[in-house]
Amino acid sequence: MSTHHRHARAGADRANLYDEITGKIIAELEGGRFPWVQPWGSSAAKAPLGLPRNASTGRAYSGINILILWGAVVQHGSPGQGWLTFRQALSLGGHVRKGEHGTTVVYADRFVPQDEKLRAHEAGEEAQAIPFLKRFTVFNTAQCEDLPEDIATEAPPPPPGLIEPRVDALIKATGIDFRIGGDRAFYVPADDYVVVPPPQAYFEPIDWHRTALHELGHATGHASRLNRTFGRRFGSKAYAVEELVAEMNAAFCCAALGIVPTVRHADYLASWLQVLREDNRAIVRAASQASKAADWLLAFLPETEATPDAVETDIDRRAA
Repeated sequence: MSTHHRHARAGADRANLYDEITGKIIAELEGGRFPWVQPWGSSAAKAPLGLPRNASTGRAYSGINILILWGAVVQHGSPGQGWLTFRQALSLGGHVRKGEHGTTVVYADRFVPQDEKLRAHEAGEEAQAIPFLKRFTVFNTAQCEDLPEDIATEAPPPPPGLIEPRVDALIKATGIDFRIGGDRAFYVPADDYVVVPPPQAYFEPIDWHRTALHELGHATGHASRLNRTFGRRFGSKAYAVEELVAEMNAAFCCAALGIVPTVRHADYLASWLQVLREDNRAIVRAASQASKAADWLLAFLPETEATPDAVETDIDRRAA
């Protein structure tokens, strides 16, 4: 096969992978299910609350892989959040059970096509890299046999009484200007401060913490932090994408902290669907940005309490 045809086929496979992932997320949203909170409101979810992690390295998966693996946990009724490649299971002295089907996760990277290198060279410019996804297969530890006992065992969730003080400590430690008052929650990008109504305004105290994590997610996008593009106009595509990032960030933070995630802004559903239908890379980018936001916030947990779920994996560290 010629190099041209090989590149063309690889390019088509990458495009199909974006379409495949986006199609699944759209189908979930159209069915009224939000993939970033879905597992925990479902009776099918037997796995404990938390971010999916590689059972061999202990690292948490990030970005779109969180949604893919949470979806697989629900679909198959998996009892745990640990995942391994076929080779990792073997290297631990175990093996994937015969007849088991794996779950496809993705690795995001960038490459510079040959014709772009030539164009840039002739124009005296910097060559532009193109984002792409590679696929590979992982298996839940429940699909494996003969693994070491500590690999197959899930860590217990934090005791409920410890959760809220941890979130309070996290809020203070970030150094973000966090104000309590009024009757609505919002973030002001121009002046870089968060406002959340007092806890007594919420039916349950944990809802106050969920809201705080959502608004802090917006604040991570400030130029002095992760420098995301904010939508200035309500209803614009950029505004909808930023809300999607904040929603997923809150879900990732909640899961890592032992709080059941919920949807804060279901009213954006129509605009999220429009964004995803127009751009097959939007959900991968948004999930990557949400992971970075969650990692930024969770890094402020006190050292003794830092959660391994705040660690990005080598697999999908680079933004798509």
